[in-house]
Amino acid sequence: MSYHWPADTVFRALTLEVEDRSCWHCAQTLTVCCHRQRRFFTCDGPVQLFCKLCHCPDAGCPRHALTISPEAETALVMPYWVLGWDVFCWLGHRRFARHWSVPQIRAELHDRFAIPLSGDAIERYVGRYQLMLAARQQDPSAVAGAYRRSKGLVLTIDGLQPEKGHETLYVVRELTQKRVWFAEVLLSSTAAEVQRLLARARAWVERLDLPVRCWISDKQDAFVTGIAAEFAGVPHRYCHNHFLRDLAKPVLEADSHAKVKMRKHVRGLRGIEREVLAEREADTPDAVASDAAMLDPASTEAAVAATAENVVLDYCAAVRGILNDNHGGPLQPPGERMAAALTEVRQSLQRNLEAKKGGPRRRG
Repeated sequence: MSYHWPADTVFRALTLEVEDRSCWHCAQTLTVCCHRQRRFFTCDGPVQLFCKLCHCPDAGCPRHALTISPEAETALVMPYWVLGWDVFCWLGHRRFARHWSVPQIRAELHDRFAIPLSGDAIERYVGRYQLMLAARQQDPSAVAGAYRRSKGLVLTIDGLQPEKGHETLYVVRELTQKRVWFAEVLLSSTAAEVQRLLARARAWVERLDLPVRCWISDKQDAFVTGIAAEFAGVPHRYCHNHFLRDLAKPVLEADSHAKVKMRKHVRGLRGIEREVLAEREADTPDAVASDAAMLDPASTEAAVAATAENVVLDYCAAVRGILNDNHGGPLQPPGERMAAALTEVRQSLQRNLEAKKGGPRRRG
């Protein structure tokens, strides 16, 4: 679908001509036969591009019917694109290097470059960037260059399943260069299908002509048998993350019970917040106080009370965040982290009470 440019858009005009004006077949000078006009965005503003198209003037030349375009055009923008290469690379970097969301990218494009694009259009360009990146990652010359100084390979395979019942995405990575070799969605996780992926990995290894120091994976039967068949004699180690997770199952179960008990003791946050908000609403004056009233001691006391109320609300928000934090792993159980954080909050409250910095005593 073509882009509809606003009528008041100001364009920077740019004209391109064919660099080599000699016919490759008969060596006659090419002549301009028509023009192509297109518009696209750059980081420096919209551009209106005029391309002078040429052909051989000799009707008897086999290349007479061939239209020649300026080579510089594709260095600025790809065919049918509305974004120049500079904006396209900026967009891909924000999405995959900084992990921006599509709404973030859309807002920044509009605010920084005055480029109004829909979310669907941005997703299409993100998809194109991803395809180019994947192709680059698997380019044989690029891969060979990345491993030019390597002495060996450490390979790993793992299956990623978004939800139960969904297809599993199997990813093969090389750890010394931190490089994803390839990924493929398998409808079936049978040993034959997994071994087909491992055979593909063996082809990569043969192309690089480097020894495989070891394989790392979980103990899925298809991995164990497939690696033994395709990489005979190569050590196969158990993934330390899966190993620790299985080893720590009893600890994590006890940690989960501890979290439940702590949540039972820390209750009533919503009630405290409602009480503070109700007092704030009751103490709010009906009209804006004058400058003289602001100097009154009663006004100062009200300001101190308001500050104390904000502190109470901040403590409630902090405790709620601690109770809802379920992140962690075998080495940092979430229950242990929760207990440490709640202890810090309690110590902070105690320090405020001892220093008498808690503000006016709350009623009730």
